[in-house]
Amino acid sequence: MKLFLTCPKGLELLLEEELHQLGVEDTKQTVAGVQCHGDLEDAYRICLWSRLANRVLMPVYQGDAETTEDLYDAVQQVSWLDHMRSEGTLLIDFTGQTRAINNTHFGALKVKDAIVDQIRDLTGARPSVDKVAPDLRINVRMHRGKVTVAIDLSGDSLHRRAYRLQAGQAPMKENLAAAVLLRSGWPARIADFDLLLDPMCGSGTLLIEAAMMAADIAPGLQRKRYGFSRWTGHQKGIWDELVAEANGRKAKGLSQLEISLVGRDEDKSVLRSAKQNAERAGVAEFIDFAVCRVEDLEREQLPEGVGLLVTNPPYGERLGETQQLMFLYRHLGDKLKEQFAGWTAAIFTSNPDLCKVMGMRADKQYKLFNGALESRLFVYPISERRPEQTVREEEDVVPLSDGAQMFANRLLKNRKQLAKWVKNEQVECYRLYDADMPEYSVAIDMYGDEVHVQEYAAPKKIDPVKTFSRLQEIMTAIPVALEIPANKVILKQRKKQQGSNQYEKQSETHRFKEVNEYGCRLLVNLHDYLDTGLFLDHRPIRYRIQQEAAGKDVLNLFSYTGTASVHAAKGGAKSTTSIDMSATYLNWAKRNLDLNGFSQGVHQQIQEDCLKWLRMQRTPAFDLIFMDPPTFSNSKRMEGVLDVQRDHVDMVDAAMRLLRKEGVLYFSNNYRRFKIDHDALSGYVVEDITFSTLDPDFKRNNRIHSCFKITHKA
Repeated sequence: MKLFLTCPKGLELLLEEELHQLGVEDTKQTVAGVQCHGDLEDAYRICLWSRLANRVLMPVYQGDAETTEDLYDAVQQVSWLDHMRSEGTLLIDFTGQTRAINNTHFGALKVKDAIVDQIRDLTGARPSVDKVAPDLRINVRMHRGKVTVAIDLSGDSLHRRAYRLQAGQAPMKENLAAAVLLRSGWPARIADFDLLLDPMCGSGTLLIEAAMMAADIAPGLQRKRYGFSRWTGHQKGIWDELVAEANGRKAKGLSQLEISLVGRDEDKSVLRSAKQNAERAGVAEFIDFAVCRVEDLEREQLPEGVGLLVTNPPYGERLGETQQLMFLYRHLGDKLKEQFAGWTAAIFTSNPDLCKVMGMRADKQYKLFNGALESRLFVYPISERRPEQTVREEEDVVPLSDGAQMFANRLLKNRKQLAKWVKNEQVECYRLYDADMPEYSVAIDMYGDEVHVQEYAAPKKIDPVKTFSRLQEIMTAIPVALEIPANKVILKQRKKQQGSNQYEKQSETHRFKEVNEYGCRLLVNLHDYLDTGLFLDHRPIRYRIQQEAAGKDVLNLFSYTGTASVHAAKGGAKSTTSIDMSATYLNWAKRNLDLNGFSQGVHQQIQEDCLKWLRMQRTPAFDLIFMDPPTFSNSKRMEGVLDVQRDHVDMVDAAMRLLRKEGVLYFSNNYRRFKIDHDALSGYVVEDITFSTLDPDFKRNNRIHSCFKITHKA
């Protein structure tokens, strides 16, 4: 009999090869499918074993049809009582159109009428429609004056293996996952690999399909229902023999499965789904799932040997902005080149531009379709590094591109201009570059022997690939211009911030670095957060506080990591009080104070909403107050929303109530368009000291912050 198998576009050749492996030889590829000939056992075997097909259709009529009458007559050419009971249920899948029929629902209705009328005329009974679990599923296609009527032997699409009840945000269908694995060399090259790794495994589909392939598990073995299950032509004996054979192969395959399968993802909830899916598939014991970000992936934490890395990272259309995702792909490329020599990597994406930033050359690439999205699978052989490649010799340095050389020249110029000041002041941490050239929109800060780079998010109208190319020039130029190793350059992206986003973790390295500022030892973290724990532009005001704090009670509002409190204590403050909502940053502040030998008795930290805390205080108890509120915050832990422009008068009034008669309030913020309300604050002496709180490294960007000295009138 003739069969037609449907599949996603791009899988036709693989599906034809699969049919040959299943013993079906008479095949012909079509668009999104393969035609073949075989008997009923072949059809059953395909339903049970095909990892790539969507549906197995058995045509029962083909002929001419253009009008609704033609369609009705064509459907009635089939003896439907040979395929279903008179009281049974059916479901019609109709595709295609003609000049007379341009609505699939209408076409399906005419097919249903023809079947129901025939059976009712012959038996007096009539079948009904069941959209969930019909006894017979019928596929009808009209195209160029021809109609094909077929019995759907598969029922639900064969990509539904019955193990995946839960999936991630943008799940890959099981048959597409199988195709990606086959094109990646799995399981044909399984002898070459010691393990298979998916570092962004989501709900685990790639790993589960890989395990089922390696263990010789029929993909349809767990399905409880097929399209032929209640078809009157079903031969149960043939099917039962095939299932028994498949169960035997599964038991043998699982007993011999030795290869390691490793899944990592940063989302704990989706990993729970992955584990449950693997349990339903019967392969959970062979897959090691664990929480891990791509940036934190370390080869030494995985099983020994070389392997295949295959993954389907997010690609922008549905899961995130392309520019942000380029950082993810860049991290992945860096990890592969640095730690996975000898491996093969297969990256599947619907945005090939993202793979350009990985800095790798694909050995093979394949066009596949993820639903309607045209996608690419890139296969990269990761070559072994030669010993001389591990240390870059002077003669091996690759010349910089014109753009990178221009950027390097600017860095050298800036460093020369700041050199005398840096030496005289013994400044260890400072800003070297801040978007001086608009096309290279980054901020570059020196932290001793390390460089912290923040890329400002480009406008949406700018080509993201072009933007990232410039970023690559920046990252290439920095080590050359500053004569430091590339691994000492830490890159982050600074987007427009809302609420507390800037304080959210970017990574989980827990790597702290000690730096020195005017005799104060301070801890910074260049990896885990967007900000490092030290606002460099506030260096002068911190030093002023240090010089003025002797014998005074000092209040540090919105204290962050407590650096101003450390400076006050270093200057001889009688006491310091640091207020912030974040327990993480208050603990950081405590560590900074402890590092400098200051006891906690007179240096306290209070976890509280600063505005709420200010409203609760009434007694003037402080001689020196430093307040540096965020521009905007809608944190759930706050009472209401903070807007520094709108709320600064109330904040200053509340702080001044706590300031003793001869005391000083230093009020600063980083809102570029901030205007202080002198009229509303006319009851105090307000002095704009912004210019004097800008060191040479921020004079080029004198709108980085505003700072005011506020005192009581005599």
